[in-house]
Amino acid sequence: MNDPDPAFASYDHCREALRKASQSNKTAVFDALAAANITQVLVEFDGVGDSGQVETVTAFRGKVQIAFPSTTIALQQASWGSTELRCIEEKLSQAIETLCYDYLEETHDGWENNDGAFGEFSFSVEEREIELEFHDRYTATLTENHTF
Repeated sequence: MNDPDPAFASYDHCREALRKASQSNKTAVFDALAAANITQVLVEFDGVGDSGQVETVTAFRGKVQIAFPSTTIALQQASWGSTELRCIEEKLSQAIETLCYDYLEETHDGWENNDGAFGEFSFSVEEREIELEFHDRYTATLTENHTF
């Protein structure tokens, strides 16, 4: 019989490393957004049938949509089976996508499976907060039996 404890422990270690990475990455992303004078970012995602992706990443200065600068930032990344974080470099827009995927994994792991889910992340640079609006899709079946 296989002992599931090591697998659960490895999963817990990976989740903790992901939380640490997300905290560090959130700071790095907001620092870069503030330096670029970006006030808000909207990220839309959608997934169904075991496939999901970020659809759009849009930056705003006030109410005006602007292009992302070509800024590159260092991110921390967690890997399965390791408690160590590794450093990678990504362009700012890609770093935002990475952060959103990590938050989806942390809060709604498997969001893209079966009927899937969709939603939007809203980054408020001034408040340094990220709000997630998440819409889970599901198929419901109501069965009733009657004997008379």
